[in-house]
Amino acid sequence: MSTAPADVCLVLEGTYPFVAGGVSSWVHDLIRAQSDLSFHLLTLMPDAKPRQHRYEVPKNVCGLTVVGLQDMPRGRSRVPGRRNLLRDLEPALIRLQAGGGLADLAELVGHLGSYRPGDIGRHILLDSDAAWNLLSHMYEKAMPSASFIDYFWSWRAQLGGLLATLICPLPPCRLYHAVSTGYAGLYAARARLITGRPAILTEHGIYTNERRIEIAMADWLSDASAAGLAIEKPRRDLRDLWIDTFIGYSRACYQACERIFTLYGGNQDLQRRDGAPPERLAIVPNGIDYARYSKVQPDPAARPPAVALIGRVVPIKDVKTFIRAAAILKDQIPDVKAYVMGPTDEDQEYFKECEGMVSHLGLSETVIFLGRVALTDHLGKLDAIALTSISEAQPLVILEAGAAGVPTVATDVGACREMIFGRSDEEPQLGPAGAIVSLSNPASTAQALARLLMDPAWRAKCSHAIRERVRRYYNKVDIDRIYRDIYAELRAAPDRPAPTAAEMAA
Repeated sequence: MSTAPADVCLVLEGTYPFVAGGVSSWVHDLIRAQSDLSFHLLTLMPDAKPRQHRYEVPKNVCGLTVVGLQDMPRGRSRVPGRRNLLRDLEPALIRLQAGGGLADLAELVGHLGSYRPGDIGRHILLDSDAAWNLLSHMYEKAMPSASFIDYFWSWRAQLGGLLATLICPLPPCRLYHAVSTGYAGLYAARARLITGRPAILTEHGIYTNERRIEIAMADWLSDASAAGLAIEKPRRDLRDLWIDTFIGYSRACYQACERIFTLYGGNQDLQRRDGAPPERLAIVPNGIDYARYSKVQPDPAARPPAVALIGRVVPIKDVKTFIRAAAILKDQIPDVKAYVMGPTDEDQEYFKECEGMVSHLGLSETVIFLGRVALTDHLGKLDAIALTSISEAQPLVILEAGAAGVPTVATDVGACREMIFGRSDEEPQLGPAGAIVSLSNPASTAQALARLLMDPAWRAKCSHAIRERVRRYYNKVDIDRIYRDIYAELRAAPDRPAPTAAEMAA
């Protein structure tokens, strides 16, 4: 791979090209769609050990840098001023862990940037006497009522990732594009501060919201109030520390980025809550190959009414609700077919539970697991699809089926409501393209599917609405053009000095 400066540095955390899935597929398609541009991949992973590529990296990728967040290089053991460095880092670290922002990050970048690359590493930043003193001071100032050993490990994990992000290589590029906040967002903000080049952000799911959920469920984070005899919970415990830290990271990224994109309007409420400047926010949804899917025509052959859940057989897709809905639907439409189209090998135990439910409910002739399929071979034989997921961002299957005129019954997650009913700025309003139901509600799911199957006029109306909505707003050709124009504008922008303190405070 070339070492020449790239047009765009894509900053990724835990995804492409080593992990398959929605965000990685989006990155892969983005690179291929901008084939005239060169890309450098900066991928942040838990460690820097060799990994197998899950994608064939396109030829316009000219560089790949892998950074291990918990695998910081040791660096030198003795560097002039090392004790002062740790002391100087403390105020900004404390503020950043309390939900600070770009000004605090800039202070850290300034202190660390005064040393030669390779001098500063784990030995000084995490394993030295000065680091122990820093840890002790931060503990006393931030949360002395917490268990010290629990704080110790949280401190090591948090600062290990943060500081690894701030001392790792910084490839010269014309534009830095982070695909999440978190550590990827910190890296993009750091690049903006050091190079003067623009940074942008595309959030699929909202990083801080996902971390809030993980932290709330984490059994390795003990409740500080349980460690002693205190009657009242301390004002701030380790969970608060983790959440506030990730808010600080996101805020720094938001303040550094020229543009902040997300897939749908609901995400913008969360971005604004975490400090994103409203004037920089924009919606750029994922798109699909409309030309390909719109070519699918209804199969004219006689067949029973048919619905499908298209997705992996894993708990987050709540396939069991679909199975229960199929049982209710069968009472109204005895010959209905309910297909499950998606891989069954990602959670074998859950798949066996689903098979057992099908057998128990006497649905062996109704619910049929097809495994992974070529979707275009089946859409023409479906009357509707169901999405019963408990969490999604912007599920492409609604758009792929919609381009073929197949309406959807979906849970009220992610962008589903916007795709089914249209955005508030849709002009003219196209009308509903199916139905939205509450989570884990097989009765409502079955009722909405039954209406689509038993009311041809309603199904035709929904079919027209979703086909036209996908054509107008979710055609990948148009989405690719949006990013092409953004890249062209910002790559041509002159270098800018680091923001002033007042700008960062704003």
